[in-house]
Amino acid sequence: MTKVLVIYYSRSGNTKKMAETIAKGIKKEGVEADVKDVKDVNVDELLKFNGIVIGSPTYYGTMAAEIKKLFDNSVKFHGKLDGKFGAAFASSANIAGGNETTILDILNAMLIHGMIIQGDCQGDHYGPVAIGSPDDRSIKECLRMGARFAKLVKKCAV
Repeated sequence: MTKVLVIYYSRSGNTKKMAETIAKGIKKEGVEADVKDVKDVNVDELLKFNGIVIGSPTYYGTMAAEIKKLFDNSVKFHGKLDGKFGAAFASSANIAGGNETTILDILNAMLIHGMIIQGDCQGDHYGPVAIGSPDDRSIKECLRMGARFAKLVKKCAV
C-alpha cells in the first residue's frame, strides 16, 4: 500500500493544523497518511514511506532546529531516500516572515537525498504557507497540496 508520512514541528499549533489538513487531502485520494510531530519520528521510519511531507515554522528564515536535526540524522540514509517523493510547507508570524525560504531549505535537503519534488503552477508554488493561524486560503492550499501529492505518489510509486 502507498504510504505518506507528514512530519511537522509546531509550538503554537499552526504548523500542526497545516499538517493535519495536508493529511486530510492525502487521505481523500485514497493514500494512507501518518501525521507525526518530529519529536516522535525515528529517522529509520523514513525508509518505510513512499512520500514524506515536512512542515516547519519559520525561524530566522529557515526551518526549526528540530526539523534540521531530523535531516542531519538522515545522513546515514544518504542514497536510500533516492526516488521517494517529498514536499514541504511552512508557517510564520508575519507576511514577510520567510515562509518560502523555509520551504526551499527543506526541499533542498530532500533534493540532496535524491527525492522527487513537484511544484505547483497555481497558488503557493513551493508548498503551502500560513501567516499565523491557517486561514481559509491556507487550508485550501494544504488540501490541494495533499491531494496533488497523493496523486503523484500513487501514479509513480512502485
